[in-house]
Amino acid sequence: MNSSERLARIARGEAVDRVPVQPINMMYAARYIGVPFRTYVRDYRELARAQLKVLEDFDLDIVTLCSDPCREVEDLGGAARYFPDQSPTPDPLEPLLKDKATLARLKQPDPLGGGRMHDRVKGVEALARAVGKDVPILGWVEGPIAEAADLRGLSAIMYDVVGDEDFVRDLFAFINEMEFNFARAQFEAGADWIGIGDAAASQIDPDTYEAMILPAEIELVGRIKALGAKVRMHICGKINHLLPGLARLGADMVDIDSLTDIGLAREHLGPDVMILGNLEPVEFFLKRGPADIIAELEACAAKVGSKYVIGAGCEIPPGTADANVRAMVEAGERIAAARNR
Repeated sequence: MNSSERLARIARGEAVDRVPVQPINMMYAARYIGVPFRTYVRDYRELARAQLKVLEDFDLDIVTLCSDPCREVEDLGGAARYFPDQSPTPDPLEPLLKDKATLARLKQPDPLGGGRMHDRVKGVEALARAVGKDVPILGWVEGPIAEAADLRGLSAIMYDVVGDEDFVRDLFAFINEMEFNFARAQFEAGADWIGIGDAAASQIDPDTYEAMILPAEIELVGRIKALGAKVRMHICGKINHLLPGLARLGADMVDIDSLTDIGLAREHLGPDVMILGNLEPVEFFLKRGPADIIAELEACAAKVGSKYVIGAGCEIPPGTADANVRAMVEAGERIAAARNR
């Protein structure tokens, strides 16, 4: 059973030889092959090399293009701050939309125009050549409120959401068109899954989320799924308060952060959505060992039930011991064996 078959069977609620293991690994992958993270995010060849090496050595069930939140910002003409071994960030002091009026002058970027978005598409192509259809390829785009925070600044967009709804809706319309085009380019290049990262949503109260953010997320998810891609939603942070709304999202898989109750997630999201998570990354992957990781993943699986996918509560930290990565695969085998008895 290859990785794509394994995930498809989990989606249908069928028995598998092991529970799929699909952690987000970015800085870990870069460090594993010995390249600075700045190089990893800016050169698709190094990103692909790292993903394929981790895939080969640990027998995971995914290769991912998730890397950093700056690709769209930079292709729109915004500035990013780079660091040798940390994720780049949009310039917090001079965000591209510091002046709201700039939105009316922005042009949609071409995801095949030679910029950083195109670099990700080239990464998809490289991974597709290597793994074919045997391993799920996870492309990636920013969600509407996350990208709005990248373009406007986090504090400013939080004020806008409650104080200038017309601007926010115009901004979300621009963002969704850009992210859909980016997702389509990745899908056509070979990404059968598209991840949507919408971290800033965790900072929104439930009523505002359901009135302002969720409709934009639903639109983006629906448009991407209409292409034929599967969608994986990732919202960093504690989102217990957003789970009732997320039940209407329509994503095929939802990542659950370690700050969120994974059993409550299953209760609200219902039986049809795949749920991934949700070990606390630092506590389990840096401070503990394989036995604790396996036990905690077994506990997560018991809370989620069927359609469970193994992963951490967010990114696998750089510096994680190899044995702790392998422990996820062993946990997947143990959980499946227990269910197949």
